[in-house]
Amino acid sequence: MKPIWLTEATILLVSVNLFGAPPAVQDVVVYGGTAAGVTAAVQAARMGKRVVLVAPEKHVGGISVEGLGGSDIDNHDFRNSTAVGGLALEFYTRVGQKYGKQNPVWRFEPHVAEAVFDDLLEQNHVPVFRGRRLKEPLASSVLWAAEKQLKSIVTETGEVYSGRQFIDASIEGDLLYAAGVETVIGREANSKYGETKNGIRGENDYRQFAVRVDPYRVPGVPASGLIATIQDEELGVPGSGDARVQGYCFRLCLTRRPENRLVIGKPAHYDPAQYEIYRRYVKAGGQLFVPQENVPNGKTDLGSWHDLSANLYGMNAAYPGGSYAVRAQVYQQHLEFTWGLLYFLAHDAGLPESVRAAWRDWGLCQDEFTDNGGWPRQVYVRDARRMVSDYVLTEWNTRRVNAPLVEDAVAVAYWPPDLHHARRIVKDGAAYNEGFVFGGQEWGPFSIPYRALTPRRGEARNLLAASCPSSSHVAYGAVRLEWTFMALGQAAGAAAALADGAVQDVRYPKLRRVLVEAGAVVSVQGVTGLAGR
Repeated sequence: MKPIWLTEATILLVSVNLFGAPPAVQDVVVYGGTAAGVTAAVQAARMGKRVVLVAPEKHVGGISVEGLGGSDIDNHDFRNSTAVGGLALEFYTRVGQKYGKQNPVWRFEPHVAEAVFDDLLEQNHVPVFRGRRLKEPLASSVLWAAEKQLKSIVTETGEVYSGRQFIDASIEGDLLYAAGVETVIGREANSKYGETKNGIRGENDYRQFAVRVDPYRVPGVPASGLIATIQDEELGVPGSGDARVQGYCFRLCLTRRPENRLVIGKPAHYDPAQYEIYRRYVKAGGQLFVPQENVPNGKTDLGSWHDLSANLYGMNAAYPGGSYAVRAQVYQQHLEFTWGLLYFLAHDAGLPESVRAAWRDWGLCQDEFTDNGGWPRQVYVRDARRMVSDYVLTEWNTRRVNAPLVEDAVAVAYWPPDLHHARRIVKDGAAYNEGFVFGGQEWGPFSIPYRALTPRRGEARNLLAASCPSSSHVAYGAVRLEWTFMALGQAAGAAAALADGAVQDVRYPKLRRVLVEAGAVVSVQGVTGLAGR
């Protein structure tokens, strides 16, 4: 199936009339080409509504089409596939069909995921407008019809998309922010919601350096300054909040099959000094991460969750609230560093031959990201802005015992709080990763309430959050999986289709009935296989 490329005639018909006539008013306008954006649009369309998907991205489907081929379903000591239903399950089942299988497939190639998302949109007659970003400054991109009632959104190019209901399905929460809805970036203090895992982490054992790495340019000499990737910051007060977010990386799709491999040459601005920490790590006895064929057709989903990998901890702080130009700079910084790192690992004489041999046969894939030289077009933004509404998901929602009762459940999160390190600093004279939270025995699957998708009535009456729900830093770490985003998108799409006025007034029994009839898993009571959790 070919992507939905839009002709100028289509643009004129659906989104904007360049001659000044009022644009057609859609029932639902979805902003954001994430997995949540696709499912929100498809669900509303299946309920008979006129829908448009306005995507800042040129490729729709989120990080699943940008290299994250591992879905984090049934890949640990718990079986969370029982929480996957509705459009999420349909997506993975369609992925399986692309590979000639009748069952859902949880691991896949990026271009296959993109084809499935495109199929869903095309078959449900959802017009998709790609490469359309909100006008900057963001506050100027929203037009109001009445008190707290959005009328239209305006893109950089002046296109106007008008609707009765709006859904923010971006990871960055840009539409929420543009509309004046309260959002937050970073880690709250533990004291704010009575949590234990938020804020600055006093002790971090998980994914901590397995070996002691000297952080100074001249080993043992603090006055010489720090080597690359380490921030010159104090630890701070454990449990206090800050504006840091967890590290970003690329989900790299590599191959060592010669017929499909693109050789990774030396970058134009390659500086081997940027990778000194990797030399020292190996010299101290550390074991570096290596590629593995873990998605079909001999490819990788090469993530970064190790003590030392391609996560650039602390080097993404400008991204969440940054302008488009700032975000592009963060992307470019990550691209140049990662490109150089892959070349370094395969060729640097300061590394053992065993390390270089493990990397030198790998390259980018000729048949992935073909419009970007084999590199993902997006960095993996693990979190950015989050909405703050009358109901905030917190660490207490994630607890297996004594979690709060949720009476308006629309989706289930079945994953522990998963928060990568936020910084790499110096502690006790050695390189130190700070911020990771994962696992433990106290967490369990939990229901996500509809109230976490709705802004405060006094802020916006016809806007929903599908991929940046109202949640603390800790709780968002358990929500941020792609299949959970799909479930939240489906719930938001159904609610927008049902809304006759304020989204806060949607009747929950009717919303629940629609979702259940669509096969969605709406509450933790419907999840099986919880033994041991």
